[in-house]
Amino acid sequence: MSPTGSYLEIDGRPALRFVREYEHPAERVFVLLTDPDELVHWFPARVAAPAWSPGTTVTFSFEADGDGGTGTVLAHEPPHRVAFTWGGEELRFDVETLRDGRSRLTFTHLMEERDAASRNAAGWELCLDGLAGALGGSPDAPTGGRTPAWEDLYQAYVAAGVPSGAAIPG
Repeated sequence: MSPTGSYLEIDGRPALRFVREYEHPAERVFVLLTDPDELVHWFPARVAAPAWSPGTTVTFSFEADGDGGTGTVLAHEPPHRVAFTWGGEELRFDVETLRDGRSRLTFTHLMEERDAASRNAAGWELCLDGLAGALGGSPDAPTGGRTPAWEDLYQAYVAAGVPSGAAIPG
């Protein structure tokens, strides 16, 4: 497995960026980015938002309601943009419609901790693979933790020079 994400800094903050293209229209991709019943197939936590209006609180859950903390919706422009915070970090999803009806997703994760980049990149890589699977009709809830696939990706990101060193749970 080769890493597809890139490390960068945006306004002095460490960030990760992933760009993926899909054989599906932007409207379909956007549903997977905002519908809680679709998010379970690829996002690392359950997501609850009473509305996707800017300023709305988003609750993230792993095993118990709210045990993943909260965030705030920053932008909601269907079917092209949704952004929200998760703790002190920011997740931005931008969806472009391509000429042939396909779409391109650009996912940017602005982080608080530079040394978490390799760890987070490996996790997002697997989550985005889950998104592609859900779009392709093979939804599968993401598996968390240090799986062999995650370990391989993590080592590939470290070898590529992406900052590392943050604690790895599990």
